[in-house]
Amino acid sequence: MIKSFDCYHCSLCGSTYDCDEIIYVCPKDGGNLDVLLDYEGIRRKYSVEDINCRSEPSLWRYLPLLPVSDPGGEGTPLRSAGWTPVYSPDLLAEELGVRYLWIKDEGRNPTASFKDRASAVVVARARQENAKVVVTASTGNAGAALAGMAAAIGQKAVIFAPRTAPPAKVAQLLVYGAQVILVDGNYDQAFELTIQASTEFGWYCRNTGYNPFTAEGKKTAAFEIWENVLLGLESNQPLNVFVSVGDGNIISGLHKGFKDLQKLGWLETMPHLYGVQSEGSSAVANAFFAKTEQIQPVKANTIADSISVDLPRDGVRAVRAAVQTGGAYLTVKDEEILRAIADLGRVGIFAEPAGATSYAGLVKAIKQGLVNPDHPILVLNTGSGLKDIRAAMQAVQPAPIIEPTLTALKKHLGV
Repeated sequence: MIKSFDCYHCSLCGSTYDCDEIIYVCPKDGGNLDVLLDYEGIRRKYSVEDINCRSEPSLWRYLPLLPVSDPGGEGTPLRSAGWTPVYSPDLLAEELGVRYLWIKDEGRNPTASFKDRASAVVVARARQENAKVVVTASTGNAGAALAGMAAAIGQKAVIFAPRTAPPAKVAQLLVYGAQVILVDGNYDQAFELTIQASTEFGWYCRNTGYNPFTAEGKKTAAFEIWENVLLGLESNQPLNVFVSVGDGNIISGLHKGFKDLQKLGWLETMPHLYGVQSEGSSAVANAFFAKTEQIQPVKANTIADSISVDLPRDGVRAVRAAVQTGGAYLTVKDEEILRAIADLGRVGIFAEPAGATSYAGLVKAIKQGLVNPDHPILVLNTGSGLKDIRAAMQAVQPAPIIEPTLTALKKHLGV
């Protein structure tokens, strides 16, 4: 196999491993592995202009900064992951009283969630490893992303999901042709079964916070924020980035992306990362508040199924993402998440509960004075509201039903 990165580094004990020495987590302590690139070699070969002059509108424009080779798949959804739009909702900015506000809509990815980024890169890695089957545990989004990306290039995928996963998400898994197995248990139990199955059958495991290449896919959102917002930012204040947190892999992936840019000398000021969790699934936030890296499991119970996790698998790096960047953690109630869905909808952004959680966190941060309203702010919507229609309907008033007559319409309108 061609060496496409320098080495792995354990986030807990600091042990270093060669690229072909290990696959998933540190064998000494189970710590998440950081993929370390050949930063000096990249710096010698590429400049900022070499990256942002590229015309490819997907995460693959950053191939020189990724630890995988080009997976091919031209003309397929695999080549459409990433490069999602960034909006400037003036209405929300005015309501919040903030000067700069952007919302990056990950619901515009091919399978409608942020998870396409990780799955695209993991599928590329699986192709390098000549894996016959790729497997993952998921409450829906990660599985749909893997199923869609795998289908794009004819890769077999197996998905374990809790039987309580939203029907719309399960439908995606099935339509993409993945082998779907619903588990009579929660996400954490599905996660453990996936690891056992991958060991038993030799399947390549995509699990979030377990496979180091998931964070490498997710870091591409940081590259896009850098290219589309930071490089043109007039303010000299740090960018505040709000993101929902479940397993912790998205916020740690963003942190990794910004750190990669700093090591290359392409990013001067590190953005502040704010993680937002539901009060009903707040293991990472609890650790942050307690000023510890010891992640204690919770009994997760929240409307935001995509971030409903008992024991976050990337919790330590998720805590560090906030601590090391000068950010923080916030927790929000399910009612606040539902209000955020409606707020985002008023500016044309349809977010699922997990995606709206980040905006709910921003609203709370403004009220608590945690961020300066004159400093730039970016919120990540991590998934489309079409993923969970049941939750969306709880966020709005039901539509009235009237007789099909003008008289009935006038009565309803009060005219």
